Amino acid sequence: MALEMKVPSPGESITEVEIAQWLVQDGDYVEKDQAIAEVDSDKATLELPAEESGVITLKAEEGDVVAVGAVVCLIDTSAKPPAGAKKEEKKAEAVAEVIEAPAKKEEAVVPNPGPATPVAKDVKATPIAKEMIAANGIPATKIKGSGSNGKITKADIEAYLTSGVSADAMVGWGGTRDEERNKMSMLRRKIASRLVSVKNETAMLTTFNEVDMKPIMDLRNKYKDQFKESHGVSLGFMSFFTKAVTEALRQFPAVNSMIDGDYMVSYDYADIGIAVSSPKGLMVPVVRNAEQMSLAEIEAEIKRLAIKARDGKIDISDMEGGTFTITNGGVFGSMLSTPIINPPQSAILGMHNIVERPVAINGQVEIRPIMYVALSYDHRIIDGKESVGFLKTVKEMLENPGSMVFGGKDPEQVLLNL
Repeated sequence: MALEMKVPSPGESITEVEIAQWLVQDGDYVEKDQAIAEVDSDKATLELPAEESGVITLKAEEGDVVAVGAVVCLIDTSAKPPAGAKKEEKKAEAVAEVIEAPAKKEEAVVPNPGPATPVAKDVKATPIAKEMIAANGIPATKIKGSGSNGKITKADIEAYLTSGVSADAMVGWGGTRDEERNKMSMLRRKIASRLVSVKNETAMLTTFNEVDMKPIMDLRNKYKDQFKESHGVSLGFMSFFTKAVTEALRQFPAVNSMIDGDYMVSYDYADIGIAVSSPKGLMVPVVRNAEQMSLAEIEAEIKRLAIKARDGKIDISDMEGGTFTITNGGVFGSMLSTPIINPPQSAILGMHNIVERPVAINGQVEIRPIMYVALSYDHRIIDGKESVGFLKTVKEMLENPGSMVFGGKDPEQVLLNL
């Protein structure tokens, strides 16, 4: 019996996907729930699991754009698993048991093995040149031979080694005029389209400030071990920023709003998108109701979402919605940037690297760990007063971490009912 496997719906508003990669070949025997393909939508890359066990027949090629509900492969459920499967497993176990023996023998024959790299048999080179290629780990494909029929000679290797460019640096960057043309994934194309639309359709403006990170760093260094022991997660900077942002959004609700036609929609909650880099591109999973979370809960949720994004298991439901976004270019060494708004949101906060800088503290010059922060916002609904006030509030709470617990006020102010 041939089972038709159709493309499931990855989420609302998605009508088609792209076959990014087949993880099996035509005619392979697959097990039930085995991942057989990766499919790209305009929001995420998802794995397609086999619905039943059997022999698979592919009906679509890599790179094909197929509609949701279309048949992409057939599985012959009446087929039996190949008889040699178990034998191969036993053979692998037997090899694993005796793998130590030849290693010891080889060690006795070659007491001082060098870092020589095997040279492919199809490389055209003289015997001496091959020895030099192996000894120096040179990529033979990057050397143009000057000998007969393009054979690589000793002189070619010597010229290469004295050219001032190391072999490691030349791997993948060999000074050739070659080109490579790869189609962008559906996700990357969607990201590109959204970024261009933001620049064209919003009145985006960016305001900047700087944050003295010493209070948070001191607090973190004092309690990080106890925090991890109590909550099972590390205490990072992102939870402090998220908490400060949620309080600032409460004070400046326009920053937590969006434009819908002729209406401005404001939210009585803070769903914070945390931009993370993944092998498939930039992902923005959302921490729901962050305004109600403790620092430990925020750290745990960010860790959970980041791991899913890194492993390619992020769900569309994890990225839908969001009322505000935080992005941290500092982890890559960025000193200052103007982050682009994540539509349909109206603002995004950019964090950057922490650098020790001379600053004036009570009339004295001190060296402090300073981070520049940037708020990009849609000027159509957020005025300069609100944007500057929002970023100033974030700065003040980060420089006085205790104020995050007491609604933006110092503990002494709360005590005195001020």
